[in-house]
Amino acid sequence: MNERIKKLRLALNLNQTEFGLRIGVKQTTVAGYENGSRAPIDAIITSICREFGVSEDWLRTGAGGDDAMFVKVSKDEEMDFILGQISGSRDETIKRFIRAYWNLEENEKAVIRKLIDSLSQQ
Repeated sequence: MNERIKKLRLALNLNQTEFGLRIGVKQTTVAGYENGSRAPIDAIITSICREFGVSEDWLRTGAGGDDAMFVKVSKDEEMDFILGQISGSRDETIKRFIRAYWNLEENEKAVIRKLIDSLSQQ
């Protein structure tokens, strides 16, 4: 499991400290998981899977290979997760952005959507 934890962390572009903060452990504990000197308890495995949308079967056994790392979810489920993360975040900038967008007139929202569409096609 140690290689998969490291592979996951790198796929998420997080350092050990950032990864640990998200699951409630210290950097040294993450290092121990990755080098095999420590094994995560079931509660930590559950936390990793919930926090990062990881397949528990993949994390524990490697089943399905790297393509099975993340749980496949619908776009609606993904949006629910994102909004939950934003709601629990301390980042007020994104919250202000969403509130401002929500309060726009429909024609103003259409302009923003057009801009986002053009940026996402580049």
